[in-house]
Order: sequence, then C-alpha cells, then structure tokens
Amino acid sequence: MTTDHDWITTPITADLLRGALDLEPTERGVLPHRLPARARRQIPDGQLAMAEAQPSGVRLVFRTRATAVELDTLPTKLAYVGAPPRPDGVYEWVVDGRPAGRASVIGGNAMTIDMATGAASTRPGAVGTLRFGGMSDGVKDVEIWLPHNETTELVALRTDAPVEPAPDRGRKVWLHHGSSISHGSDAAGPTSTWPALAASLAGVELINLGLSGSALLDPFTARAMRDTAADLISVKIGINLVNTDAMRLRAFGPAVHGFLDTVRDGHPTTPLLVVSPLLCPIHEDTPGPTAPDLSDLGAGRLRFLAAGDPAERASGKLTLRVIRDELARIVEQRAAEDPNLHHLDGRDLYGEADFAELPLPDRLHPDAATHRRIGERFAKLAFTAQGAFA
Repeated sequence: MTTDHDWITTPITADLLRGALDLEPTERGVLPHRLPARARRQIPDGQLAMAEAQPSGVRLVFRTRATAVELDTLPTKLAYVGAPPRPDGVYEWVVDGRPAGRASVIGGNAMTIDMATGAASTRPGAVGTLRFGGMSDGVKDVEIWLPHNETTELVALRTDAPVEPAPDRGRKVWLHHGSSISHGSDAAGPTSTWPALAASLAGVELINLGLSGSALLDPFTARAMRDTAADLISVKIGINLVNTDAMRLRAFGPAVHGFLDTVRDGHPTTPLLVVSPLLCPIHEDTPGPTAPDLSDLGAGRLRFLAAGDPAERASGKLTLRVIRDELARIVEQRAAEDPNLHHLDGRDLYGEADFAELPLPDRLHPDAATHRRIGERFAKLAFTAQGAFA
C-alpha cells in the first residue's frame, strides 16, 4: 500500500459489483461467484467449482471524483505439471466507457493441476495490490474488470475521493450461458472475451455464465438463470456434452427441453436465443470424449484429440453435427408456441472459412483474434436487424 494519498477505504459490497450472482465473505474480504450458493452446494466436481469462481464478466463499477484507485486482491493462479508458467490474469479498467489501462497482480495462491491424472494441489500465497492512477478529478464512472480466468478474492478498495454505486443507465441485461469459449478461453483479457465484446458493441450489461468445461445442461444452472433478472437470455449448448461424453441422443433432447422449461419458468416471454456449437473439426463427426494431447506440453503447447469412435453415432453418441440438427429441431418445435424463442447456428459465428483463416490453436478453443470475430458477429446477428435481441 502506498502512502502519498489520503486514502478512503470503501467496503466491497454487492452494489459495487456487476456480473456476479453471489458474494461470499472470506477471512480476508469477499469472493465473487457466478453461481449462487444453492447451486454451488450441488456442484459435483472441482472443475465447475473452479470455473464458476473465476470472475469472467465480473467488474467493480462505481462513480467517483478519485484520481487514483488501489485494489488489494488475492488471486489463485493455475499451473500445469510439465508446462511453462501461464501468464498472470489481467485486470482492465474502463473510465466513462473508454479503456484506460490494464495490469496484473503478481503472486497469490498457486493451484497446480496434473493433466495426466487430474490431481490438483494449492499453495497459499500473499495478497497483491493494483494501482490505477492519473485520472482527472471530475465525476466519472469507473469499471475494474476482474481477470476472466483467475479466481480473485477482493480484499480492499481504496480511493483518494469517496465512491458510490454507479447509476442505473437503463441498459438491458443480457444473461448468457455457455462453455469455456463463452468463459473466455484464450481471450486477450476480460473485456475481450467474445461475450464481453458483443455486450460492449450492443450497449448491454453482461452477466456471463460461461463455465469452462461445464455447459452440461445442469439443472442447478438452469435454476440460477431462472432466478436471475434479465432482459435477454442466450444459451450455447453442445461442445461440453461431446467433450465429456456426458449423454446419448436419447437423453439429450429431454435434457434440452427441461433446461429451457426451467429458464422459462422465470422468464416466460424474455427473448431466449439457443446457440448451437461453433465449428470444431475434431468433433464434427467424431464423438467424445475429448482427450488432452500432452506430446508438446513441455514446449507450452497443449492440444486436444477426439477419442471417440465415429461408428458409435449409430448407438446415439453425440457429435456436433448431431447436436446442431437436434437443437434446430427442438427450437422449431417449441417456437410454434413460444414466439420469443430463437435459434442461431454456431457456424454462422465461426465456420469453415473462419477455421481456414483462423484455426483453433489447440484444436478446441479460439484465440484472441477469433474471440473478437465471434463477438462482432454475435453482436450483428443477435442485436441488429432481425436478430433475436433486436
């Protein structure tokens, strides 16, 4: 902590946060969550517990005359056995809607994962401090976007002038659920995930329930969406069901219906957009599970393989083509009684021509440039002209 300002410490409360569904008190401060406590009690594995605690789309938002801000945080950084260190998570701050800088917190807790066995261990670390300075002393709205891929415990917020919650601008709230691609995968930063980019272009407030590895039609996620106030809703379904080989076609259709039914219980007429999978050549016609290819891990390159057998499609194993066809059929069937239900083919966001130009580096996730393309396309296809959210 620096001492060249008369700092005011402001408690970090829910009214200063957007994009989080819950705020858990901790020994040091508070931990934002993207699933509510009831849902977290039903989480079946560590992957989802880690994903929902990574604050993709979560940001501190306040109005102030402050010229400098300090934020103490305790991040939890990921490392993989046999791989080079991952880059530190990025915090980005935005002043009156304009990007104003980015920074990282060094240190923090360290979680090490063995991709071969799935074993994980955590080493505790120290709190770090971010400082954002050089702002004018006029009244302004400040946003601090938390790292989309790094669990972030918020310890203290200090400013050299009082802060108050930013006023409601009357913008629509867009609630989105999807996989690691929606979570942010290899985006350049928290404002550069494709949902964050699309929300910025469309002028809406984002609640991002992109959950890495965990878009599995879980009932507790559907109930969280049911109970969350939103003006626009989208669900991107498919890739994680293939990755995990979680179900067969017989179970998939009813599970989709059940998920949508639950969302509709809380949002009976809200525009609801069902998005099918982006192009992913390894799983277009080959079922899951997806397996890590560790051959180049020591050089920092993790890739993925489709470990299923295409012949098993006949017994109901899911591929991306099968899922797209089934989602289109389900939405068409339901839309006869639900005029606010819409469908978007994920290949319109990222298809064969895009793959030829911008291939998936690990065969599964888009890179930063592709996140931008997907976000721009979603904004155009969903929020303009005849789009579901127009």
